[in-house]
Amino acid sequence: MIETKINNFYIKYAEESDIPLILKYIRDLADYENELEQVTATEDILKQSLFINRDAEVILGVYKDAAIGFALFHKSFSTFLGKAGINLVDLYIEPELRGKGFGKAMLSFLAELTEERNLGRLEWWVHDWNEPAIGRYKKWGAVPIDNIRVYRLCEDNLQNFSSFYKKRETI
Repeated sequence: MIETKINNFYIKYAEESDIPLILKYIRDLADYENELEQVTATEDILKQSLFINRDAEVILGVYKDAAIGFALFHKSFSTFLGKAGINLVDLYIEPELRGKGFGKAMLSFLAELTEERNLGRLEWWVHDWNEPAIGRYKKWGAVPIDNIRVYRLCEDNLQNFSSFYKKRETI
C-alpha cells in the first residue's frame, strides 16, 4: 500500500485476485473510448500476461477501501536515451470520481517509479478527441509528440504481413 496526499486514497500493486477487476476496468475504458468490440482479453490471458510472464504491471487506486481505478504499464526502451522507460497503456478512474486528483496521483506515482527505477521517460498515448485529458497533461508539463503517429498491425493484417518474411526467397 502506497499512501498519497489525498485522504483515504492509496495505491497498491495489483495481485492475481484482482484480475476480474482489471478486466472490468479494461472493458469500461474501451467502452468510454467506443472501442469495446476490440477487447479480446480474458481473465486467463491477463493471468498469463500479468502474473506469469510479467509482461506488464498494474496499480490500483483505492479510495475509502474500494478500488476506483487502475493503471496498466510496461517497460519501453528509447534508443535516443539508451535507457528503458515506462509506457503507460491505460489509466482509468471511475467516471463519478474523475476530477478529484486520483488520476493525477496515479500518474505522479508512475513518474516517481520511473525515477526510482532509473528509467529515462514516462510516456502514454491519448486519443486526439480527449481534450479534457490533453489539457490536464499539458498543464502538468507533458508535451505532445506532434510529428509521430502510432501505426498498428494486429489480427489478420499482422498475420498477413508476417508471412512476407517467411515467403522470401534466398538470393
